[in-house]
Amino acid sequence: METLLTIGEFSRMTHLSVKALRHYHDVGVLAPAAIDPNSGYRGYGVNQVTAAQVIRRLRDLGMPLDSIRSVLLAPDLAARNREISAHLERMERQLDQTQAAVSGLRALLSGPAPRTEIELRTIPAVTALAVAQVVTADDLTSWGSGAFAELIEVLAATGLVPAGPFGALFPGEFFELERSEVTVFAPVEPPAADAEAGRRGLAGLDPAGRVRLTEIAGIEAAVARHEGPGEDVDRTYGALGTAVAERAIGVDGPIREYYPDGFDSDPYPMEICWPVFLTTRP
Repeated sequence: METLLTIGEFSRMTHLSVKALRHYHDVGVLAPAAIDPNSGYRGYGVNQVTAAQVIRRLRDLGMPLDSIRSVLLAPDLAARNREISAHLERMERQLDQTQAAVSGLRALLSGPAPRTEIELRTIPAVTALAVAQVVTADDLTSWGSGAFAELIEVLAATGLVPAGPFGALFPGEFFELERSEVTVFAPVEPPAADAEAGRRGLAGLDPAGRVRLTEIAGIEAAVARHEGPGEDVDRTYGALGTAVAERAIGVDGPIREYYPDGFDSDPYPMEICWPVFLTTRP
């Protein structure tokens, strides 16, 4: 007959609180071996101690309960290790983000940022291949990588001639609400054929219709170049926005970023363009 432990005894043996054990039972992570039908008391088997210790260590590593359940129910060792490896990779990414945030905070505490050079520039309208979609701030990086890759693929397939660095348009709502339509684009030389023929050609290359041939409007802009890690781009935005506010030249319109040296690594330089009204041409 199996030796059953009270929930208190099992708690002392596993260093899991009674509250935690009850919660793990409720969510299906660790069910007791038996429940007294009269009192409702939970009884745990001694053979469950190892599983409880595994749960405790995985929780110490921040693994979500759904993932812990998958580990415990894994049909074989390979499946279990895949689940654990996936969580360790997530932890490594979080560690990188934490280290970047710490470095950025130390830089802020060490003193004012180096003076950012601001250039006033007239940016002409261009024809471009573009992808536009409503995106959240959390999804921006993964969505942007896919959208830029799609632009590169279609650009190569059409034979259109690039006419400048890739860019992106961010309406004010994106920063205020962390969700809005974002447009990424690749400037191209206007196709020799008429625009409608160009759109028909794109339809054959991009059946989903995500990539379109469009015009990116020209603007007057205050421009600053960001050279550091992506986590510190707010410092460049802050310096640029301050310069625009102090001169009282800001106008409505999306902020745009250009990536003159590409966008497949981090850190990568970018030009941030804040729309302004230039009463005096630069």
